[in-house]
Amino acid sequence: MSDSINIVHLYADEMNIYGDNGNVQTLVKRLQWRNIPVKVKLVGVGDKIPGNTDIIVSGGGQDKGQFNVEKDLQSKAKQLRSMSDAGVTMLTICGTYQLFGRHFITNEKSMLRGISIFDAHTIAQEKRLIGNILLDTKWGELVGFENHSGQTQLGAGQLGLGTVIKGNGNNDITKDEGAIKNNVFGTYLHGPILPKNPKFADELLRRTLELKFGSSHLEEIDDVLERQAFAVAKLRP
Repeated sequence: MSDSINIVHLYADEMNIYGDNGNVQTLVKRLQWRNIPVKVKLVGVGDKIPGNTDIIVSGGGQDKGQFNVEKDLQSKAKQLRSMSDAGVTMLTICGTYQLFGRHFITNEKSMLRGISIFDAHTIAQEKRLIGNILLDTKWGELVGFENHSGQTQLGAGQLGLGTVIKGNGNNDITKDEGAIKNNVFGTYLHGPILPKNPKFADELLRRTLELKFGSSHLEEIDDVLERQAFAVAKLRP
């Protein structure tokens, strides 16, 4: 396969306080193990997103980090919405997930504008939602760790990533977690999410390969360590 998969780590410096760069590393390794060429580009504030991008990954950050990227994200909003409509795969975690919705209102009642890929809005509360989390999704169970004061409400027609089995999820009332629009995924699951959830990681890769090459085939690889990590995380209180 001559063409490489081009991954953009969006706001790698500004939005990466929970080790979410591990999601990029996981995608890279799972491609390399299958001898699929891959390139990674870091795109920060003021940088342009390359037109040949196949996957975008962006992590979580404190409210200050979200303020730092809000204006820049608005400048990229048209391109990101167009890429979403075209089927480009994206994984947004926590703070970036919130900014891919309509808006985020902080504890200080400041409003951060989102780019409205997801029909969702987030309002910060005094209570933080912290702890291990387990979801039921169409790709099986997903494990992770959540730590957020923002509580997200999905619009009436907005599809969630999964249903909470253990933990809180988008908020402390409903049982939905995350959001999906086209091939764009949003979630509060840190950990990072992909190393312990290889089936979900491969789902992102299959969607990417299907769009770029017209084939979603992935060779099987040995995920024994990943499955063990999942099992340990699932048993945590």
